[in-house]
Amino acid sequence: MHMNRTLILATFICTFFLTSCVSKKEYLALQGNYDELLTQLRNTQNDLTGCNTRVAGLRQDLNNRDGQIAQKNSEISGLNNKVDLLERELDFQKNNNNNLLSRLEELSILSKTGAENVKQTLESLNRQNEYIKDLNESMQQKDSLNLALVMNLKRSLDNINDEDIQIEVKKGVVYVSISDKLLFKSGSADVNQKALEVLAKVAKVINDHDEIEVMVEGHTDNVPISTDCLKDNWDLSVKRATSIVRLLQWRYNVEPARMTAAGRSEFIPKADNESKDGRAENRRTEIIIIPQLDQFFNLLQTPEANNSGN
Repeated sequence: MHMNRTLILATFICTFFLTSCVSKKEYLALQGNYDELLTQLRNTQNDLTGCNTRVAGLRQDLNNRDGQIAQKNSEISGLNNKVDLLERELDFQKNNNNNLLSRLEELSILSKTGAENVKQTLESLNRQNEYIKDLNESMQQKDSLNLALVMNLKRSLDNINDEDIQIEVKKGVVYVSISDKLLFKSGSADVNQKALEVLAKVAKVINDHDEIEVMVEGHTDNVPISTDCLKDNWDLSVKRATSIVRLLQWRYNVEPARMTAAGRSEFIPKADNESKDGRAENRRTEIIIIPQLDQFFNLLQTPEANNSGN
């Protein structure tokens, strides 16, 4: 639109000078108008370029959000499949019980002792069904807790380099794996200042969930170490774990009874120690977030064992 106006004005000025004589004052006024319109055109073009850049950035953000939503939907779908499977098993057991009860009513020739045995068997099956139901509910609660922990941790640590921190669910618990270059100096168990931001965010998630416990594991590569303070890689991995645990307790007020420090040395590598990149990946500290174990040990007892304790 501005380009068309400028062309029309330029054409008008040329035509005016070709067809008539104008004063210098009028010419300068027209020239000033032309320059002003040209400046407005350039400003508008710059504004349009800026708008296009912002639109492209917003579209990229939208695509990233869509990818995150799709991943969460996939995880929720997997959890729903587990629930459906357990519910079908529960329905199957209930149908079996009903059939057995019907047969019991029809078999009037059973002896009193035989009928009592059948009754006890049915009662045992009913207790097992309740156990399956309770276990199903507990699994749903644990899976929901793990999903919430992963989302909270990823949201809190969104500004940290993905190569330095990995968050995943393995064996039913949440693992936060942090590279040693983010936490420690080489061959040392002293925590870097730049690690405090990461540990503060992890500690906040831990303190927000009273129903979880934490195990901190130190891991090394297979390069031998021996100093005045460190005897070997076992020593280094343990001291790094205890350094993190002390910091979580003293600086960020994590309840010490909820934490365990462990050293795994070089014996659970994530990558091949033959390469520099592989050794760097193996030098890590893992913060493992797990449900309180006593609750789940109780669930693993058989219904008969639980009844005998009442």
